[in-house]
Amino acid sequence: MSKVFAVRLHLDDCPSDNGALRVIPGSHRFGLLSPEQTEKLLKQPETLCPVPKGGAFLMSPLLLHSSSPSRSPNSRRVIHLEFAAHELPDPFRWRYRVA
Repeated sequence: MSKVFAVRLHLDDCPSDNGALRVIPGSHRFGLLSPEQTEKLLKQPETLCPVPKGGAFLMSPLLLHSSSPSRSPNSRRVIHLEFAAHELPDPFRWRYRVA
């Protein structure tokens, strides 16, 4: 999974009161987690990641992350794209591919 990353493009401001992403820094380094490993990591301090309108947030999809419910009447639109640099196992194929 180290050859996979996600880009979150923010169409709206996403401050702390509008459900900014919360992450456990470094949690992606452990790969796929068991429920027990997840519970242990969730006890670590989290980091709030506010992003302004038009901003981008790059992350590993394996990073433990969550959004709180918005306490704001504003929109919280995000385009979430994932990219990978490896082949899929048969019989699966990527729909879009850049060679």
